Amino acid sequence: MTTLNYGSTSLTTELDAHFERALAVCRAEVPEPLPHVVGDDVRRDGEVFDRRDPSDPDRVVARAHTGTQQIVDDAVAAARHAARGWRSWSFVERAQALRAAKSGFLDGVVEIAATISAETGKSRIEALAEAQESVDLIEHYCAQIELNDGFVTPLRPTATDTTTDVLRPYGVFGILAPFNFPVALAVNMTVAALVTGNTAVLKPSDKTPRSTALAARLLAESLPTGVLNVVHGGAHTGALIVGADVDGIAFTGSAEVGWGIVRTSTSGAYAKPVLAEMGGSNPAVVMASADLDDAVEGIVRSAFGFSGQKCSATRRVVVDRSVHDALVERLTDRIQSIVVGDPARPDVFVGPLIDDAIAGRVRAALATARDDGASVTGAATPDGPGHFVAPTIVTGLPRGHRLTREELFAPVVTVTAVDGIDDALAEANAVEYGLSAGIFSAVEAETDQFLDEIQAGVVYVNRREGATTGAWPGLQSFCGWKASGSAGKGGLGPWYLPGFMREQSRTVSSR
Repeated sequence: MTTLNYGSTSLTTELDAHFERALAVCRAEVPEPLPHVVGDDVRRDGEVFDRRDPSDPDRVVARAHTGTQQIVDDAVAAARHAARGWRSWSFVERAQALRAAKSGFLDGVVEIAATISAETGKSRIEALAEAQESVDLIEHYCAQIELNDGFVTPLRPTATDTTTDVLRPYGVFGILAPFNFPVALAVNMTVAALVTGNTAVLKPSDKTPRSTALAARLLAESLPTGVLNVVHGGAHTGALIVGADVDGIAFTGSAEVGWGIVRTSTSGAYAKPVLAEMGGSNPAVVMASADLDDAVEGIVRSAFGFSGQKCSATRRVVVDRSVHDALVERLTDRIQSIVVGDPARPDVFVGPLIDDAIAGRVRAALATARDDGASVTGAATPDGPGHFVAPTIVTGLPRGHRLTREELFAPVVTVTAVDGIDDALAEANAVEYGLSAGIFSAVEAETDQFLDEIQAGVVYVNRREGATTGAWPGLQSFCGWKASGSAGKGGLGPWYLPGFMREQSRTVSSR
């Protein structure tokens, strides 16, 4: 198997053919409604909902039952029942059990990727990279807890006392997975919760139930009963989990929903932890000295990969006025070569948006931009079915326009001209979000100032492979500032696991 990541640009002929066969099989199957997994029970309570292929909405690619209050309560109870036994395992034993799942992900990487692509419309390279990232996420968190010796730290002893500082699991975590990385981010949150000794109730997105259920099944094969439970459903089911008797929540999704969860989880007698990553309006800063070819490639990969449906996608280009026109011209030329279409085709880079509601919202936003005097330039989209929106460049908007401040979650990038590095940073930071950001500059003083002043947790300098995207377990952390993150720390890096635990100081007297 070729090793891929989010900077990869090509596949072998054999891997292309394997993916196409797997995608065809996945699309051709008539799926049975996915059940909930509650302890050792398979439950089929609740109404059935369909998930349709965004490349062809006439095709149903997944079905699942909607979790009810009873199902949620039973799943939490199952996780609670399993919690004492699971936390009594040593961190070495928990890591060993989770590592056992890696072989299933590796053996099924193409089938996993095909399932992701069928439900999301993600291109084959992006889908295969996500499937492979899941393996690295499992290994990363297992290695992290081993590196930190289970987060047990001896403190200074006295003549009569021995004290140990211990990070201990909270108990039961509710995990709300997103649609855009339905396997990798489900694995990210779930493995982090489990390896630290928590049990979990995982809710897949109702847009991608099949992908996340597949990942959960692979993880659960080596785990005791009740450690990982799965409840399907939409926003209402998610709210039931947040309001249930859980000890914490891990969430990836919109800022509106995420901060609502934070408020709910802090409104009781005491606050419950919420580890949330919540999107961004991410800038790529291009200075006068930049290599414009590198900047264009980095922007294109980050703005239009997976149709811009990444939290870290480049939303805004902030460019020095002296090179504004040259950059826009090169960007305009570059997007004409981007192939938009069904990911069953090997040359497709941009697939469909996840559903028609989002596609309609994007078209309305672009119409508003035109009404407000902007120039809107897009590539071609295919005829026929599918929620396709072309890679689009928007120029000429007034400073502070809402399209340069909000997260559209689509293959649309705005371009704003600025005067020098101070103005560039003021514009880059003029949003509520603070997830990722990048700069292209050959002037060291400018890159140093960018690194010092940019208000974002994931930053890149002169990165052709992706101006604001491409974080990978153990290579970059994925940590949102401001409205983009609730914990001040992020996944993929060295400080995520402690968020799933609370500190206890243990003093034992020898008198």
